[in-house]
Amino acid sequence: MHINLPENKRYYSMGEVATAFGVNQSLIRFWDKEFDILKPKKNAKGNRMFTPEDVKNLQLIYHLVKERGFTLEGAKTHLKEGQKKTLDKFEIIRRLEGIKAQLLHIKNEL
Repeated sequence: MHINLPENKRYYSMGEVATAFGVNQSLIRFWDKEFDILKPKKNAKGNRMFTPEDVKNLQLIYHLVKERGFTLEGAKTHLKEGQKKTLDKFEIIRRLEGIKAQLLHIKNEL
């Protein structure tokens, strides 16, 4: 899944992240509670502010749960056991999807 968030920001709001992933904010909050790799900061109001690293981790969780059909427990186990290998594979997939999106954009421009 290719998400469209500005790259020059240090923090993303819950609404921006939920919109980029096409899910409800409640799902992002739920995943935040369930997965230890997510560590969003909270501002003075208590709103979650996600770093680019958190967004990458959310992409990985989204990929495992929504695209590959893992259960939450299965995704947690998969992340703990083979985190380095999983992250490497996911990074390759993410880059290829970005290239695909660019190529489709070029094709539409022609």
